[in-house]
Amino acid sequence: MRLNLINILIIICLILYQSDAHSKISDKSNFNHKYLSNYFSALVSYGNNNNKKALKYFNLSKSIELNNKNYLKKYMFTLVSNEQIPKTIKEISNWKKNKNINDFEMNVLLLIDSLTKKEKEKGKIILSDLLDSKNENTYEPVIYEILKSYYELFLFNEINVKSDNQFGRLSAITNAFQNCYLGTDKTDQLFLNLINSPDGNYSRYLFFYFSKKVEEKDYETVRQISSTIDPIDNGLLILQSKDWIDKSNMKKFNKVFSCKNPKHLLSEFFFLMANLYASDDDYILSNFYLKISHYLNPNFYYNLTLLAENYYIYENYEETKKVLNKFDNKDDVYTWYQTKKKSKIIAKQKNDVEALNFIQSKFIKIQEASLQINFDMANIYKGFKKYEEAIKLYSFVINKIDKNSEVLADILYRRGGSYERIGNYKKSDVDLLNSLKLVPNDPYVKNYLAYSWLERNYKINEALDMLKEAYDQKKNDPYIIDSIGWAYYLIKDYEEAEQYMLKAIQLMPSDPIVNDHYGDIMWMLNKKIQARYFWNNALIQDDIEEEAKKKIEEKLLKGMNES
Repeated sequence: MRLNLINILIIICLILYQSDAHSKISDKSNFNHKYLSNYFSALVSYGNNNNKKALKYFNLSKSIELNNKNYLKKYMFTLVSNEQIPKTIKEISNWKKNKNINDFEMNVLLLIDSLTKKEKEKGKIILSDLLDSKNENTYEPVIYEILKSYYELFLFNEINVKSDNQFGRLSAITNAFQNCYLGTDKTDQLFLNLINSPDGNYSRYLFFYFSKKVEEKDYETVRQISSTIDPIDNGLLILQSKDWIDKSNMKKFNKVFSCKNPKHLLSEFFFLMANLYASDDDYILSNFYLKISHYLNPNFYYNLTLLAENYYIYENYEETKKVLNKFDNKDDVYTWYQTKKKSKIIAKQKNDVEALNFIQSKFIKIQEASLQINFDMANIYKGFKKYEEAIKLYSFVINKIDKNSEVLADILYRRGGSYERIGNYKKSDVDLLNSLKLVPNDPYVKNYLAYSWLERNYKINEALDMLKEAYDQKKNDPYIIDSIGWAYYLIKDYEEAEQYMLKAIQLMPSDPIVNDHYGDIMWMLNKKIQARYFWNNALIQDDIEEEAKKKIEEKLLKGMNES
């Protein structure tokens, strides 16, 4: 009965919608109800992020466009998603003439066209429209101000970037690029200030500094800086840069970017905006600006990693693979990223075994895999519980890496964890203690080592002291809270244990280990009904290990020894 009622309501809504739509377009002699059906199909496809289908149905429903701004905007986004930006600009120009529509994203596309053609008067008019159409409570004022500064740069050779304080580091980034465009003496220092900024990680801009120095044929500076780059602890773009430099393939820099090219500068700006929208989970606008970025500089495909990530988050795996297939297989770092992402898709669509087989087959074929790729593969093996294989690769990386590398402590931590999982506690303790010698205050290494000791009933008091230190640093980390609660349990301070474990269960209600621990504490506090509840809750979790499952089943059957 409930289902029938829902169906009736849906039918009524459709009838009302169609009646309303028909009233608006009944005066059009060429109207056909198929157009409305196609429009519905377009909206459904658009909502499902199926860009190809959406475009097909939008094109079939164009007879109902009229002055429907919602239709036009979705159609525009679909065209851009399908990389038909020149057609989009042409369509928008016609809409602006005939429909008196003023929309921010439409104006952005028109301004891009005007800027790249260096149309002074037309650009001025579009900037005015852009100003009128911006929403103050979004990133649109930022986009407007930066595009206005590029208009002044490209048309008048003037730098008019607002102060650093207005848009934070975005102003500093824009200032560096615009000085590079004009070739001012300040350019090098502006890039270096950015790269060495204490306010965040701006190492990405080392790539653009390299590009400038290569264009100037200052190869010595490029090689000198490259030699200081950590081969593991860096982003994809910088690791790829190092790979080119190490292989004396410096010409690649200027094949993909030049700060003298207006399109390249705009492309990088729109990539930054896409990042901002993605950080706010607005993937539609993020993808919109990424497509524009790629259109302006198609050779700089490296920014497409964000587009691949956006589609992956949406679980649109087919689009993710299409993006990944645009990568150049001559760029080892990005080819490896492509392989890892495809492996993740296989795990989602098929199973972990096929995913591991896929990435393992690709890894074996790599000749002279970099330290970063070996490190990644070690982490992948560890994630798939192939601890012996992981240990071999971690050991290889440790033997090759600079002993002053900041990432060494992390590798020791990971190898130590792998040793612990196979029961080689002696080597595990050595690695974890050495990791702490390098980074004494790492709360996660302290937690792992202390918990390992607790599990072995070894150095309980020392483990508890270590966990107290970790807890003081990370009071809301559920794993650390669970560990310290379990430490109090082991020294039979059940009341204190219960306080910590309650907090852990509130933070991780579906974790089988936390539920099991809390059940044990409840039993010792003579709260046996509650204990059974949490043990049963542990059993229904998908990620419970078989050994833990058997122990809990035995406790449910026989209870616990309370001595």
